[in-house]
Amino acid sequence: MENNEIVKSSDITIRVGLNAEQVPTKIEWGASDRNNGALEECKAIAIALFDKDHRDTLRIDLWTKEMQVLEMDRFMYQILRSLSQTYLKATQNKDLAEEMAKFAHYFGEKTEIVPK
Repeated sequence: MENNEIVKSSDITIRVGLNAEQVPTKIEWGASDRNNGALEECKAIAIALFDKDHRDTLRIDLWTKEMQVLEMDRFMYQILRSLSQTYLKATQNKDLAEEMAKFAHYFGEKTEIVPK
């Protein structure tokens, strides 16, 4: 029997500074149980939420103008790698997780994040 009693909560804060054209110029994040909730600057965020009622994925993808293409390549490569690990942990589907990891590696090679 699962115990679903909440014993702790943590608030995650994301603050996005926009310019006059509504383009992100500063992104900060923090968590209430990390560094006393102090906000730290980052260049990009990619958040996926699965809506409980509508069974649909909601996405928030933001990056600042100072995010360089090589940094975006690295960011995407690391996201793809971590998604294959998350999928394996959640489903135990080793075959499909390995296929996802192969694509991540292919992506890393094509963007030259991973040496050939």
